[in-house]
Amino acid sequence: MNEPFILPGSFRDSCGFIFLYEGALYRQVNLNYKENYDHFINSGLYEHLVASNLIVPHAEVNLDGCNNSNAYKIIKPQPIPFISYPYEWCFSQLKDAALTTLRIQQEALNFGMVLKDSSAYNIQFLNGKPLLIDTLSFEKYQEGKPWEAYKQFCQHFLVPLALMSYRDVRLNQLLRIYIDGIPLDLASSLLPMSAYLNFSLFSHIIIHEKFQKYYMNTPDHKRQAPNKMSRFHLLTLIDHMTNTIQRLSWHPSSHGWINYYENTNYSQDSLHHKKQIVENFLDQSAPKNLWDLGSNTGMFSCIANNKGIPTISFDSDPSVVEKNYLNLSKDGKTNILPLLLDLTNPSPAIGWENQERQSLIERAPTDMVLALALVHHLAISNNLPLSKIADFLKKICKWCIIEFIPKTDPQTQYLLSTRPEAFPDYTRENFEKSMTKHFTIQDTVKIKNTDRNLYLFKNNTC
Repeated sequence: MNEPFILPGSFRDSCGFIFLYEGALYRQVNLNYKENYDHFINSGLYEHLVASNLIVPHAEVNLDGCNNSNAYKIIKPQPIPFISYPYEWCFSQLKDAALTTLRIQQEALNFGMVLKDSSAYNIQFLNGKPLLIDTLSFEKYQEGKPWEAYKQFCQHFLVPLALMSYRDVRLNQLLRIYIDGIPLDLASSLLPMSAYLNFSLFSHIIIHEKFQKYYMNTPDHKRQAPNKMSRFHLLTLIDHMTNTIQRLSWHPSSHGWINYYENTNYSQDSLHHKKQIVENFLDQSAPKNLWDLGSNTGMFSCIANNKGIPTISFDSDPSVVEKNYLNLSKDGKTNILPLLLDLTNPSPAIGWENQERQSLIERAPTDMVLALALVHHLAISNNLPLSKIADFLKKICKWCIIEFIPKTDPQTQYLLSTRPEAFPDYTRENFEKSMTKHFTIQDTVKIKNTDRNLYLFKNNTC
């Protein structure tokens, strides 16, 4: 019988931990959390949050061989198919996650509880919506006690959203560096003067940072005790934070790749044929899940979605990921998760011992990868040898659908325009040679009225 394996990312919580046992995910609730857990369940808060799709549901279970003296309960949460991280979310995803956290905090107060932490890592996206995955985030409310998770909420949600809105949307990548949230003093130095004129941001970030600095630099005996916060004032704070987050906005750029499908050199017949080939290849391989690498606004992700295939729609352009997410939300499509990903620098393993947050490859494999109009960018724009691309794909998928665009294609000629002789190995023959070291060609079809070919590959290890 396998021994329970405690997930490295759950060691910070003294109230319990996540572990794997015989291929399934469980959470131990420690004895020191008994009173809070019982109130969470018996007050009706858990049932209310589940009914509102605000928390991942769980079942209490008995596991022989997993009991220890510190265990009060073992629960089995509903699995999240793909764990994503805040630095992989677009602006509106982070905003929706922030508003969900605040709503949960408000709902909890109605049942006599509060969030004791408000980490963005406690939120995941399931069926297109953000929800809380940390069942142990609640504690019984004490009248007059300030909200302990206020600073964490600001650093994990308000600060990155403000930086993305007022300065540059790419600053969400600071969350990769600062796993405990972007420091308030750094935010104060990066925000423009126009943000200082926003009273909400001024109070929640600038004044908040000044108070934190005072508190850290003042000896204990000279510090003033923090003011008590009544339930009314706590609700007022939540409302104020909600309004502040709701007013923050960011509009995708009209430049870059967002208009790719409008400006592509595909004719309507060619694009229609390409869709047909992809559909046929998906029918041949019948994948259980799919990663669309370089998905743009998700045209081909939607083809997989229409076949009921859970899809992660990756792209490196914040504008196209934002547009993809907003379109999916508007259309009610829940089987696609758009995420930010630079394939040349994918999400690494970070945190304590580089184990708290998994790298992209650690979250693999997926059944199917779509790599359409991508290989020529990796090979030419980023100097990646075809063999390296094949090696990477071998690690992350069982099947892949790849579009190879030769040097005769106008898009490839554009990429080669400044150094036409720099890539002598970029040929269809070398592409097939590199891929067939790890994959078998199941099918290949030339797209009508183009020099482009679509390939269906199967990993030789499957």
